[in-house]
Amino acid sequence: MADYQGIVENIGIVIDGVGVAVIIAGGLLVTGFFAQRLLAGEEREAAYRQYRRGLGRAILLGLEFLVAGDIIRTVAVEPTFQSLGIVAGLVAIRTVLSFTLEVEITGAWPWQHHGPAEARAGNRAT
Repeated sequence: MADYQGIVENIGIVIDGVGVAVIIAGGLLVTGFFAQRLLAGEEREAAYRQYRRGLGRAILLGLEFLVAGDIIRTVAVEPTFQSLGIVAGLVAIRTVLSFTLEVEITGAWPWQHHGPAEARAGNRAT
């Protein structure tokens, strides 16, 4: 049983590392794209909006991995009421962050979206 717990703990740590790497790599990529847009002469406000959207998406994806790592470690290694409560709190925080980032990225709550993403993007542009 100790070997199983060690393996699951290590898997959770690796998934956490992937989450951190996604946030860092995504942040660096969108920062590079932002600089490229500014150097190409794109309007500063439009480039900044794209930058914030890209950074928000990178953070959301990284949070998904971080929460998955926490769930794996907590549920598989030490499934107590205290550890489950901690995971529930983390998931609640992540949900609030996801909703607020969704509003930042798209300008609307997730339940207000109608149709494919392209249609939403087109409606915002008009």
